[in-house]
Amino acid sequence: MPTHLSVNLNAVALLRNRRDLPWPSVTHLGRIALQAGAHGLTVHPRPDERHVRFSDLPEIRALIDDWFPEAEFNIEGYPSEAFLDLVEANAPEQVTLVPDDPNQATSDHGWDFAGQGNFLRDCVQRLKGQGMRVSLFCDPDAGEEGIAAALATGTDRVELYTGPYGACHDSTTEAAAQVDLLRRTADAARAAGLGVNAGHDLTVANLPALVAAVPDLAEVSIGHGLTADALEFGMTGAVKRFLAALDLGQTAASSA
Repeated sequence: MPTHLSVNLNAVALLRNRRDLPWPSVTHLGRIALQAGAHGLTVHPRPDERHVRFSDLPEIRALIDDWFPEAEFNIEGYPSEAFLDLVEANAPEQVTLVPDDPNQATSDHGWDFAGQGNFLRDCVQRLKGQGMRVSLFCDPDAGEEGIAAALATGTDRVELYTGPYGACHDSTTEAAAQVDLLRRTADAARAAGLGVNAGHDLTVANLPALVAAVPDLAEVSIGHGLTADALEFGMTGAVKRFLAALDLGQTAASSA
């Protein structure tokens, strides 16, 4: 199956929130992304609403339900009681749980699956009981031991944190080493029966190598890099560029 592209709208929301004005519209840009071929939309509603606002969620849910019923809504965040209530009110197809402190600028590490397994297990089961797929943010070097602990929570997928890989944009040697870490953790997840997503600092330039190394990658969630591209190519052009990068990686994998 081809890797799905979920467009993270947080950077669009951040730009909107610089002014007390309704543009750029998060929902409108989400519509353009889906019309261009994106498979879903992602948001990360933080407690202070500095990016996506809580009021954006029902509008995105309605957009998908009314116009793009084959697309998926993915909500990510730290599983506080308030977050879980918000998720339950908006019924996304997928929930991605991340170990964020409210003051973090962005997600920057995966879960300690062994140390926080009991807490995560309760959250995972609560969400899965309502028909939502659950993915857990996972460090690139989690390996077999970390994946085994993740599996014990009952999660459906893990999302590989690709920030360290994205940070290697000026070193092909370091990037190759990071891809190898991601590949090994993805192999362990696959062997355990877990699906694999990926996200953070992925670009048109670095996406093909990741997909070639992890050809059964289920989904990539991309916001900052895609929004930056949209400033130059428009949202439609940016989405098409990332879809082409996914195809390039899958072609490389199939010919390897």
